[in-house]
Amino acid sequence: PVTIWLSWENCGIILHSFMIIRGILYIGGKWYGMEPLNSSSTFEHVFYQLEDMQHIPFQCGVLNHEKIFVKPSMKYMFLSNTVLPQKSYVELFVVVDNNRVMISSNATLIFIFFSQMYRALNIQIVLVGLEIWTDTNHISVMDGSAVDVLRRFVSWRQKDLLKRSQNDVSHLILDHNNVLHHATVVAHELGHNLGMKHDDERCPASYIMGSRNFSTCSADDFENLILNGGGNCLRNPPRTSNVYKEPVCGNNVVDNNEECDCGKPQECTNPCCDAATCKLTPGSQCAQGLCCKNCKFKVAGAECRSKMDFCDLPEYCNGSSAYCPDDVYIMNGHPCDNRKAYCYYGVCQNFDSQCESIYGKGAQKAPDVCFEKANIKGDRFGNCGMKGGAYKKCPIQHSLCGKLQCTSVSLQNLPAWSVVNNASGVLCWSSDFDLGSDVPDPAQVHDGTACGEKKACVDFKCVDASHLGYSCDVKEKCNDNGVCNNKGNCHCNSGWAPPFCSQSGYGGSVDSGPAHIDTSLRDGLLIFFLLVLPVVIITVLAVIKRDSIKRKFCRKSRRQHRYFTYYKCVFQHLRAFSRLK
Repeated sequence: PVTIWLSWENCGIILHSFMIIRGILYIGGKWYGMEPLNSSSTFEHVFYQLEDMQHIPFQCGVLNHEKIFVKPSMKYMFLSNTVLPQKSYVELFVVVDNNRVMISSNATLIFIFFSQMYRALNIQIVLVGLEIWTDTNHISVMDGSAVDVLRRFVSWRQKDLLKRSQNDVSHLILDHNNVLHHATVVAHELGHNLGMKHDDERCPASYIMGSRNFSTCSADDFENLILNGGGNCLRNPPRTSNVYKEPVCGNNVVDNNEECDCGKPQECTNPCCDAATCKLTPGSQCAQGLCCKNCKFKVAGAECRSKMDFCDLPEYCNGSSAYCPDDVYIMNGHPCDNRKAYCYYGVCQNFDSQCESIYGKGAQKAPDVCFEKANIKGDRFGNCGMKGGAYKKCPIQHSLCGKLQCTSVSLQNLPAWSVVNNASGVLCWSSDFDLGSDVPDPAQVHDGTACGEKKACVDFKCVDASHLGYSCDVKEKCNDNGVCNNKGNCHCNSGWAPPFCSQSGYGGSVDSGPAHIDTSLRDGLLIFFLLVLPVVIITVLAVIKRDSIKRKFCRKSRRQHRYFTYYKCVFQHLRAFSRLK
């Protein structure tokens, strides 16, 4: 099979050929589709304007809208602008149920189409696995509701799939008659996994989260997810060995035999990479990566990923690689916020910051009585999670670890689904985002949040803070001159050197890269050119000119000697004459 995608101003094409041609064309501001004519025995195709295509309704698991109509228009597939400067990576595993009609090329085609949609958000979808249940389905896909099937699939993924293949997201495809339709559906549901909500009245035009394309609202939702400490698993590029594919130059993935890959020659704009050969251009050291600038490695010690929170740690380039070291952060359970909170996956988890992330600046944690009153109800605005498709009531001792309750809320920042309760004269606000049964609700109290003296929330329970996994004696291991990172190594304060912060240095850890730009070569060159070289030049000139200087000096000395002798004689005659007188 051959897949082609081209893009230029106001135009774009994605075509897939395998005896048949299926694709999308964007020409002159209008979208066109090309599909094989199923009833034709001579490989005839139908070419049509997508606006004439009958809308296909589907039921989304996120219930704040009844139905969403899919129309596979992909306006933002060919945009080059990005939401965040750092590329995010989603490792996707696709599972197809036992259906003889579905072949791997169709599943791969679905992946190609919807992965192109996410390029506008600077998100690279990497297919790490494709599994087609050829003999029999590993779970029942016909019994019960869609939620029941999803629950069985999630259970199978945890017990079976993750032991064989690590991935960020897994998708089960059951009905696969329309490739373009399913590419948009998968893009939509993956958007919920990445924190995107339905657009509704925020962005009323048709977009992927409202059906067709990514809106600025979806971009903002994803940006907020990253900036609020989410998406840690999206920051590290997947290993090439984990990617499901045959090595192909032009697929935007650097394979083992490639130095770079910037896509097809028609779409590549990277001056450091030769798109035809996937080799670096002459004189280039690199073509992409946070430690690559103008086709050269950044100097060792250049910061490539700054800390985003007190509990986060910076990373630095090592001078010999284009890629930033893996993202590291302070070990879970380390005290923060004046020892009133704990670090958890790079974020200092406290109630006030969580309230502000949902309701805007100034929002604060509500009194404990608000949590007790709301979370013992076991409804969408007060619960300790779900079990068997129903909301769980919180026991009083765990009520601080259920649904987040806030005060001092700005009405302008209220999410679509919010309620207010009066608890002992205090107005307590809570919200429900309803992002689907497999997506964590951002309005739930985060794991790692302190819920009492030396206690923290874990899985909707207020437990001893030791459950966070903190196992570092900073005084013993790091000589009290640093902190332990999530890999158990010391990250030293400025002025101390890794690995144990016992000797003078510039800070950092064995995982962060050198925390100091080495200027010894620069300083040495400056000293040589400004001090040593001038002295050498003066010395050489002095040696060359010494004979002429010596002759001048001697002539001057002889003249001075003659003058001295003459005046001495005159002086003596004057003295003698005065005596005679």
